[in-house]
Amino acid sequence: MAAAFLSTPAMAQDWRLVIHGGAGTIARDRMTPERDAEIRAALTQALEAGSAVLADGGSALDAVEATIHVLEDDPNFNAGRGAVFTAEGRNELDASIMDGRDRRAGAVAGVTATRHPISLARAVMDHSPHVMMASEGANLFSREQGLEQVDPSWFRTDERWEQLQRWLARDRADASDLSGADYKYGTVGAVAIDMEGNLAAGTSTGGTTGKLYGRVGDSPIIGAGTYADNRACAVSATGAGEFYIREGVAHEICARIRFLGETPQQAADFVQTETLALGGDGGVIVVGADGSWAWSFNTAGMYRGMAAADSAPQVAIYGDE
Repeated sequence: MAAAFLSTPAMAQDWRLVIHGGAGTIARDRMTPERDAEIRAALTQALEAGSAVLADGGSALDAVEATIHVLEDDPNFNAGRGAVFTAEGRNELDASIMDGRDRRAGAVAGVTATRHPISLARAVMDHSPHVMMASEGANLFSREQGLEQVDPSWFRTDERWEQLQRWLARDRADASDLSGADYKYGTVGAVAIDMEGNLAAGTSTGGTTGKLYGRVGDSPIIGAGTYADNRACAVSATGAGEFYIREGVAHEICARIRFLGETPQQAADFVQTETLALGGDGGVIVVGADGSWAWSFNTAGMYRGMAAADSAPQVAIYGDE
């Protein structure tokens, strides 16, 4: 299980932010120096956006949203601009957010015109009686809430379109095959604890290349891709969504911390091992109620980073960092 940096408890009034930008076949020999630098710069920018909120005494929830905004706008990640394409050649976006104070949550699936799906998920949480909204209903709600709308071409990149063409040529014959990390990962997420000791988590994704009509993965599902509970931890996941749903990854990690007293690293590693045994690979980030933290992944690499009140931002890509 690849991991880096030892978990350390936060002191009173400390804050912490941990992020990911996807896990998968991320190896040095497949990364150009230019792409490596772009990814690290984007992760650093996202950490800076969230850290500014937390350092100013803002909430973990606001920090998570601000962090994910940066990642949704960066075409290097599979969320917002740069999202992968469905089998029908569309960008359909999923996101979720959760407040650890009272376990309120919001999620959206299959949205097509909202620039920042994470903000739409938050609007569902804050301004509707529901937890999840999907497809055209979610699009309508987004417009009613006055969220920024964009033409679907905003999300398109040539790289993602070419990935779809390769999938159509190579993999469409067996759409049941969930392997193929080259095009599967890039989901973004953030978890944070603020100066008040409150936790929050959020996740945003374009899903998987070539996904079938109506497919929804783990990212917008509370308890699978996202979970936050002040009694335990905050979690965001990235990986093979069908397996992360079956394992209930995010909630399972929080439950082990809450009821078994495990550290974030212990709980994350255990649940990752169980998920891999089902056939699902990927990664998770975790912040505990005491400020301890972890990331855990069973792939070659994971785009990731951490910032805290008492340390400079750190970003990493490969498994040996």
